[in-house]
Amino acid sequence: MATVETVTYRPQKIRWVAGSLAAGVVVLFTVISFGLSGSKGFDNSGQFEKGDQTAMIGLGILIGLGILAFCRPRVIADSEHIRIRNVVGGYDLPWSVVRAVRFDRNSPWAQLELHDDEQVSIHALQAADKDYAVEGVRALRALHSASVTA
Repeated sequence: MATVETVTYRPQKIRWVAGSLAAGVVVLFTVISFGLSGSKGFDNSGQFEKGDQTAMIGLGILIGLGILAFCRPRVIADSEHIRIRNVVGGYDLPWSVVRAVRFDRNSPWAQLELHDDEQVSIHALQAADKDYAVEGVRALRALHSASVTA
């Protein structure tokens, strides 16, 4: 009985960048919130209150979470199918609908070329990750070719 090899890839560099940037935004908005005091408006008609400070921190957290969405991409593949989760949306495709796994020069990420001439981006394998992305594309190509010959 043959073992089923499953490969999983996630982007590497964007996770560091997005994590650092999200933390920076939260810290920045928190610092700004402490500066919200005194009167507001041109005619000094109102005062900043604790709710304003809390809302500013909450806004920083929401923006930080939006930035962390760029850490979401993942590709999981085995001998039968490939599951792709991009920043927005995802795909679960059998290898039988895939014509080729491509990573063109100057392309920001790998792609699947389907038999119906459509292309599906794989955001988990990004050009910025260099050797890691090449390793991932080679692993996907090996699984794809194994499924075609089986």
